Amino acid sequence: MDYTLKRSRRKTIGIYVSDGQVEVLAPLTAPQSEIDRFVASKAAWIREKTLLTEQRKEQRSAFSISYGDEITILGQDYALQARTGNKAGFTGDELYLPPDLEPDHIKAVCVQLYRRIAKGHITERVRHLAAEMGVKPVSVGITGAKTRWGSCSSKRTLNFSWRLILADRDAVDSVIIHELAHLSELNHSERFWNIVYRHMPDYDNQKAKLEALQKRCKRQIDEHLFVSLATIYTCGR
Repeated sequence: MDYTLKRSRRKTIGIYVSDGQVEVLAPLTAPQSEIDRFVASKAAWIREKTLLTEQRKEQRSAFSISYGDEITILGQDYALQARTGNKAGFTGDELYLPPDLEPDHIKAVCVQLYRRIAKGHITERVRHLAAEMGVKPVSVGITGAKTRWGSCSSKRTLNFSWRLILADRDAVDSVIIHELAHLSELNHSERFWNIVYRHMPDYDNQKAKLEALQKRCKRQIDEHLFVSLATIYTCGR
């Protein structure tokens, strides 16, 4: 089986499959024969993952978004409307795009809109909730993270995935409160959770909604708007 080998100071052998390519990560001292045996032992798994990635690639290529289709913003569905001009925007009631865009261009514009809406809404909610909680982050950023809704660094910077803007307002607040609580407790101690539940008593319900969103997103096809939205909020209690 063909694969790309990368050696490092890691202690174990790992296999990653992406876009039909197999990459093997191995310790610096691992014998080639041992690596080959390990890869051979995982042949069935590799074939399964390779087939899955190829199927997803075909699905992404076939997926398109058109005028009149609905996309979700803050838990509400809005139909994409064509409006004369060269601007795209969201009024709070209407989501509009320039007319005559190609499907791939529509997807790209929607991602830009998500980022813009996320920046405005999340930044404002961070400001409001931070004041209530008596904390102050150094900065707030919007990222394209696919593996978590939000994060807090030891430098007191907060980052949130633009994909969070699909969740409803209370669920968005729960993630913001979670990350703001880390400004007081950079851990998941009892004191940390006391802060979270003090400001979001139904945090468990909001977390369940995020998990439901994750499952719903996984059932969708397009990587840019939906499949990659299947982020995992790993900091649950």
